[in-house]
Amino acid sequence: MKAIEYPRAGETVYRRKLANGLEVVTVSKPYHAKSYAFFAVRYGGMDIRFRQDGQWRDTPAGIAHYLEHKMFEMEEGNVMVDFARNGASDNAFTSNAMTAYYFTSTDHFYENLRTLLRFVSTPYFTEESVAKERGIIAQEIQETEDDPNWRVYANLAACLYRENPARLPVVGSLESIREITPRTLYDCHKSFYTPSNMILVCVGNMDPEQVAAEAEAILPREGGPAIERDYGREESSEPCRREAEQTMEVSMPMFLAGYKCPPPRGGEDELRQSIIGDLACDVLFGDSSPLYTRLYEEGAINASLGGNFDMLPGASYVYVGGDVADPRRIFDEVTRQARRLGEEGIGEDFYRQVRRAAYGGMIRSLNSFENIAISMAEGYFRGFDYYRFPEVFDAVTKADVEAFLRENITPERAALSVVWPRES
Repeated sequence: MKAIEYPRAGETVYRRKLANGLEVVTVSKPYHAKSYAFFAVRYGGMDIRFRQDGQWRDTPAGIAHYLEHKMFEMEEGNVMVDFARNGASDNAFTSNAMTAYYFTSTDHFYENLRTLLRFVSTPYFTEESVAKERGIIAQEIQETEDDPNWRVYANLAACLYRENPARLPVVGSLESIREITPRTLYDCHKSFYTPSNMILVCVGNMDPEQVAAEAEAILPREGGPAIERDYGREESSEPCRREAEQTMEVSMPMFLAGYKCPPPRGGEDELRQSIIGDLACDVLFGDSSPLYTRLYEEGAINASLGGNFDMLPGASYVYVGGDVADPRRIFDEVTRQARRLGEEGIGEDFYRQVRRAAYGGMIRSLNSFENIAISMAEGYFRGFDYYRFPEVFDAVTKADVEAFLRENITPERAALSVVWPRES
């Protein structure tokens, strides 16, 4: 294992790439009783079109999420029983670009690690179990469809993108999941769940060499070929639609405004792009910003207002929203404030305040084992070392943030999604 010191983050990280291509990362926390293991695959809800055995394949929306659900079942039973027997708390999630399986434990770490590695690398599906899961996921889809928070987001994504699969829900639809069979699940597992397309991150008081040895002993010897993915043609900066409206059982209007930004550039430049976008959001509508303060004092917004900068394969966007009486007014206020800041500049004292707070938040996030693991995995899949964020952060200037606001938070790039209260 190669030990890498990150003095500004106060961490020692051990890294090793196995012969099968798996990246093994151990973050040493010698004085903690808790241990955390995170086994992730670069495969998410957006990876529905890919090349397999020389042929392009189109798979149903929601299949990565469906596969995540099914992986916990093995021929001898559900692995959650094994985790519970060894005192571990386990779970999994599927995002747009990643599926991850993880557990937390204070004892029997290596037994639980072997269980994690074994079940994620060993698919087992039957017609009966896949059909049963379809009903469970259909209920989950129906619950999201009835959730106004989800609807306002889904409607915005459909406004922003014409072809990019970011416009599709990770869970799929009632129609798409009907197409999923044991064969399609096996095919997707074969293509994506290969060691060279995965990363194992362990955080806590464990032996890095033994972590790597366990992975070598259990996982396949071959890493598998790189998978070519298709996220659609590069889109223009303009959204597909300008506005989406829906009525639901809500007490006051809910809105999300989105601003379409250039796609991620990959590598460390993508980490820099992410930091600039996050700082721009804090400056524009963060809870210490002049705009937020003024609108809050006027009673035009409440504490629900917030947003962020999100980066996905082939897509990135800024979103802001909340529960407000007049969504279109707040949408216009945000857009106008971005233009003012981009043209007139950000106050130096305020920028330094936002910058200190943002950097402090990134340092504090390293107190969370989960945040460490997710950040390390996302960085690896995107081509950068997350622990280099202090050096990248240092290189970001006020002019970079002003340019981001000036170029991206514009009416031409904007779309608005509103869920209005249903009239009695």
